[in-house]
Amino acid sequence: MNTTLSSADIFESTKRINNILDEVETVIIGKRHTIMLVITAILCNGHILIEDVPGVGKTTLAKSLAKTLGCSFKRIQFTPDLLPSDITGTSIFNQKTTEFEFRPGPIFAQFIIADEINRATPKTQSSLLECMGEKQVTIDGNTYPMPKPFFVIATQNNIEHYGTYQLPEAQMDRFLMRLSIGYPNHAEEALIIDSQIGGHPIENIKQVISADDVIKLQNLVSSVYIDSVLRDYIIQLVSATREHPMVTLGSSPRGSLFLANASKALAIANTRSFVLPDDIKELAVPVLAHRLILKPEARIKNITSEHVIGDILTKIPVPN
Repeated sequence: MNTTLSSADIFESTKRINNILDEVETVIIGKRHTIMLVITAILCNGHILIEDVPGVGKTTLAKSLAKTLGCSFKRIQFTPDLLPSDITGTSIFNQKTTEFEFRPGPIFAQFIIADEINRATPKTQSSLLECMGEKQVTIDGNTYPMPKPFFVIATQNNIEHYGTYQLPEAQMDRFLMRLSIGYPNHAEEALIIDSQIGGHPIENIKQVISADDVIKLQNLVSSVYIDSVLRDYIIQLVSATREHPMVTLGSSPRGSLFLANASKALAIANTRSFVLPDDIKELAVPVLAHRLILKPEARIKNITSEHVIGDILTKIPVPN
């Protein structure tokens, strides 16, 4: 077993994660599990797609996390007339120096909120591919690194499709997880109303850790132990998505890598230095479901990619 993680490291990391959860939950009430999944993705340096109906707190969750983590953040409102240069930046001719100078766009922040990402054209959406996949931007032949840490939380409305563009598979594959927040129950909605009588609680949210602390937590995640048996279990799950009768295109190897890394992050959140099968099973749907392309008959039968992953989890034996 990997012995590079001490008990003190684990307990301190879990304490910091719980502090983040508690602070964000003062704004996003009753969605602790969803917040935990977002933090899990951040700890393994992944990006998030939040897909849900309007008004449930998608953008608010992203803003709250950025403030709590002490990261610089920019919100990019995606619209049909948005251009790639509006995101990445452009080179402008300086008449005094007679040279072109690069003016960075809003993508050069540690925490990016890509609001309603599916309202931009495919060309504009593709400007995020290099940023998300390689943590860099190439403009006019020059490559500029992204700040560290670097996260993208994108939101989209999964109900309204008028004036939207479907995210390409290459873009979807770069998101570590696809999540939804969902409606609050009666008691939670009452608390939401009460909490905003005197103003929005996001105005009072506090920074819990620094951006440097986030990087330290990411480094700890890479040291979490995952047994070869569990590695093979992940590969079996991902391979099964490529062979399922309702699937046209299954998950890429990136899905295997992301599921392994996310399981390590969830282990630390649960005060462990090693991965358990339950970590993998809990993360399989949010990590893998959005990578599948289903056959037409699946849609006719109202079978979703979440159903497919659930079916695979029941058929593949869990290792002891």
